Amino acid sequence: MKVSLITVCRNVAPLIRETLDSVLGQTHSDIEVIVIDGASTDGTVDILNSYADRLAYVISEPDKGIYDAMNKGLRIATGDVIGFVNAGDLLMTPKVIVQVVAAFEQGGVDAVYGDIIMVDENDITNVKRTWLSGAFDRDRFKQGWMPPHIATFIRKEVYDRFGYFNTDLRIAADYEILFRFLYKERIPTVHLPVILVRFRLGGMSNGSIRHVLRANREVRRSWRLNGYTAPPLLVTRKLWSKVMQFFH
Repeated sequence: MKVSLITVCRNVAPLIRETLDSVLGQTHSDIEVIVIDGASTDGTVDILNSYADRLAYVISEPDKGIYDAMNKGLRIATGDVIGFVNAGDLLMTPKVIVQVVAAFEQGGVDAVYGDIIMVDENDITNVKRTWLSGAFDRDRFKQGWMPPHIATFIRKEVYDRFGYFNTDLRIAADYEILFRFLYKERIPTVHLPVILVRFRLGGMSNGSIRHVLRANREVRRSWRLNGYTAPPLLVTRKLWSKVMQFFH
């Protein structure tokens, strides 16, 4: 099974080597690594060029935001399964993709998701939160649940059939696409109870109060876009689920 791993980035020179090394260090034998750079000006492109012989594709050009960049990666990916590794984030061990592929092959599913730890952006040994996703149950979306996008792997044919990221959403398009695939389209999905990713805090939807409020509006909009009405307490439950991550 071929796996495409897509990293989108812009001006991340201090972080990109660590991310690429965690991806390129995977022991699975058939991995396609794609990097979509948003026309970096800080030396990121020079670093990417130093890895050029080990990367399937490197594109550096202006984009219309992170989800536009992700869609560029999806369009050129040739793997059976797609995963995203954010610049600055790390796959936990060299066997992550081996474990993910085994879950696909054993379960006959279209999506596999795991767990993540969230670490201080300046000290990856300092674990701030743990996101244990739990077994898949479609109805959990009504409780504000979602699997961590960065630890979710989906067959390419699902994207080809049901569409890519909605670039009208600036912060929560990852939520919308998972809601669309797992809730609306009911693709067969399984939880892999393993911590797959070390996620650096400081991302776009984990920052200011303004961003949090906009993300929550986009979460509710995601339901409407797919023909559903969001439950009245959806946002409250979603925020509470984040609070509980501090206690794992």
